[in-house]
Amino acid sequence: MNVIICLDQNNGMLFNNRRQSMDRIVRKNILEYINGAKLYMDEYSFKQFSEEKADNIIVDNNLENATEHDFCFVERQEVRIEEINKLIVYRWDKIYPADKYFNMDDIKYNLVETLEFQGYSHEKIIREIYQLI
Repeated sequence: MNVIICLDQNNGMLFNNRRQSMDRIVRKNILEYINGAKLYMDEYSFKQFSEEKADNIIVDNNLENATEHDFCFVERQEVRIEEINKLIVYRWDKIYPADKYFNMDDIKYNLVETLEFQGYSHEKIIREIYQLI
């Protein structure tokens, strides 16, 4: 599967089981990047995508249903590193309070692309794309 995740500068994901931040430009960029491919996410994540006009979003708490060509937007779910083909990180330009982190040290990937853009509520967001080695 291809995993999409939002992280702060310290790889923080969540604080008190809630997302650190969100940005409507990130959501738009995700949908443009996946270009109509299936996008799996849980109900919690879907709340921020509910106003987007996207028929390819599949609300499913079990990400194991995703194939290697599908994308999974991950906020609170656990993902086994060995199941990831490609990792797309949207990096906030800040450090937020966090009590759950994504461990990038365990991943054997090459950074293959970066894109910097201005978000709606963030001055700078960097999209980092990592490919499995």
